[in-house]
Amino acid sequence: MPETIDRNKWQWTLMIMQPDFIIRKDFENAVATAKKKKDNPSIDKVRFESFTEGKSAQIMHIGPYSAEGPNIQKLHHKIAGIGGKLSGKHHEIYLSDPRRARRIK
Repeated sequence: MPETIDRNKWQWTLMIMQPDFIIRKDFENAVATAKKKKDNPSIDKVRFESFTEGKSAQIMHIGPYSAEGPNIQKLHHKIAGIGGKLSGKHHEIYLSDPRRARRIK
């Protein structure tokens, strides 16, 4: 029987890469414009920050979130196997719309 996943317990941050010429003032102006257009209670959670990851390892996962566990375990095993250490949260880069991932039957 498949494991039940409580997605309400997930801790995540959605990040959208911006070109280098975008500065904090551009971000603040965009947020102000969005607030004027539509009431969105989540807009106050949006923030402008940089991200530096340092050394990293990666693996490609194709499929739904519910099936990514074995790939993440493979990645952790490989990192340990080369003497590396896990540091912080893992992050995911989507090459397509994650809402359209096919379900495994």
